[in-house]
Amino acid sequence: MSDLSPESEPSLIITSDDHFMREALRLARKAARLDEVPIGAVIVHEQRVIARSWNQVETLKDATAHAEMLALTQAQSAMEDWRLSECDLYVTKEPCPMCAGAIVHCRVRRVIFGCPDVKGGAAGGFWNLLQAPNLNHRCEITPGILNDECVGILKEFFAEARRRKAAGLPHKKGAASIDPPSSDLPIFDGP
Repeated sequence: MSDLSPESEPSLIITSDDHFMREALRLARKAARLDEVPIGAVIVHEQRVIARSWNQVETLKDATAHAEMLALTQAQSAMEDWRLSECDLYVTKEPCPMCAGAIVHCRVRRVIFGCPDVKGGAAGGFWNLLQAPNLNHRCEITPGILNDECVGILKEFFAEARRRKAAGLPHKKGAASIDPPSSDLPIFDGP
């Protein structure tokens, strides 16, 4: 017999980094189904998702319609403030310089990403704009959450694009070869 009363039993916490990254992966899969580069993003405030998006560059014909940018706009609306200093951003791939700049300007507290991008990542993969000492804000960075799954969806997407191109079928814009990972840690190093 346990001497733990219901009040003293540990509660189940499903608000881990893995939990929120799985939601971002769900959105990345949605992007892939829509012929968009499969990147998903969610923004969390007080352990609750307040914004979610996926890449929509092709759909919206807008080069700035990255998952992070769209999620930032939603989160600012939800918070009724442009400052997101009590919010955390989960994204399946390391943010690019454009997104990193916006993340810093919105003062996001923490950025959690799945796979690094050694060719163009701006959270330490190639540059580190999120912690640049000359900017007015620095974000905490947590890389590699569900890395294998995040790399896998991107590799699958670009492999399918190459197959479609080889078969003479319409393919996703920007699809090109992916170089093999340069270390034991799977990474995404660009289309």
